[in-house]
Amino acid sequence: MHTTDQDIVLTIDQLYRLSSRQLFATLVRLLGNFDLAEEALHEAFRAAIEKWPTQGIPSNPHAWLVSAGRFKAIDGIRRNQRFTAWDEATEEVESIADGALAWDELQEQQMLEDDTLRLVFTCCHPSLAFDAQVALTLREVCGLTTEEIASAFLLPAPTLAQRIVRAKSKIRDARIPYQVPDAAELPARLSSVLRVIYLVFNEGYSASSGDMLTRGDLSNEAIRLARLLHELLPDQAEIMGLLALMLLHESRRAARVNLQNDLVPLDEQDRRLWNAELIAEGCALAEQALRTRQFGAYSLQAAISAVHAEAPTSADTDWLQIIGLYDALFRLEPSAIVALNRAVAIAMRDGPVAGLALVNYLLQEESLQKYHLAHAAQADMYRRLTRYQEAQFAYEQALALTKQGAEQRFLQKRIAEMRGLLAEN
Repeated sequence: MHTTDQDIVLTIDQLYRLSSRQLFATLVRLLGNFDLAEEALHEAFRAAIEKWPTQGIPSNPHAWLVSAGRFKAIDGIRRNQRFTAWDEATEEVESIADGALAWDELQEQQMLEDDTLRLVFTCCHPSLAFDAQVALTLREVCGLTTEEIASAFLLPAPTLAQRIVRAKSKIRDARIPYQVPDAAELPARLSSVLRVIYLVFNEGYSASSGDMLTRGDLSNEAIRLARLLHELLPDQAEIMGLLALMLLHESRRAARVNLQNDLVPLDEQDRRLWNAELIAEGCALAEQALRTRQFGAYSLQAAISAVHAEAPTSADTDWLQIIGLYDALFRLEPSAIVALNRAVAIAMRDGPVAGLALVNYLLQEESLQKYHLAHAAQADMYRRLTRYQEAQFAYEQALALTKQGAEQRFLQKRIAEMRGLLAEN
């Protein structure tokens, strides 16, 4: 069948959408510079648009693009030699030329994935502040624009751009290597990588309701990175736990919003829409992580999600087991949010009076006073107790503290319900 120019353009577009960040990671390794790699990537795709319609699609498009980007970078450095010390430019060209492209088609995917992991560990290097790690990972590994990231974190775009530039400069000036750390360094480095991956997942998961980022593929990207880590370190319990937790959350994506794009609470979701395949994989990983006896917070959160996932209905949920898991999680991570989630579980097991007493006590903490879900939990317990005026007030407090559109619509709907019930009485 004849391949048209339009077919070739569509192939290039698909390659860019599916593989550009992996190709970028390989170019970073070869060129040793974020900005040079980004420019080389775009030059390579520009060359493909110019040449493939006449030369045809190469047998190995990935190798062609990486090679083209690499040589475009070398040409650019040579053209700029008059602005750079000759010895410095020559050394840079030689170092790039020496990074030979041993591209075996059978190992191509492994090479791309290894380079992606190198880039993840570089972006999450402990010498960078955590907010810089997150911004750099979203920009360089996931390919979000500066404007998208700034919007997600409610920051001015210039502030976010400066944060990324400073992080890149620190990597360059400190000569941070583009590599997965060795066995001795890995445990200390892993926690920040897992934390960033989970945050990336949550940004993508929030996007499914149309808020914050419009890139719903972010959660899939986070799952892909966790799978790569799991392949690299198959015995690490917390990698299993994080992967399980994300899979179990992702399994509910289709049920968590309705046709009007409004949030649907867990106990009201149509469980027939849950993805059974993801649930099976997530539950198996969560169980495997717990069996290692070296599990941490991600594994326990995954186990809690697994208990929810395995219940055929909300009424069949094993709240006793969930409370026990929250007790174990609180011992590991004694935070106010874990205590709040435990209180909600107790309210489900023992009734809203018991839960409300715990939530009211916890709301004395300043951190929870600014947390919209704490007020939403309090409101729900007042609602279940038919204390509608207090429920309305708590829902209004929750509404004032969230900027996510789907959550705002849900809370506004609850407030209207409380007003209606108060008018009836």
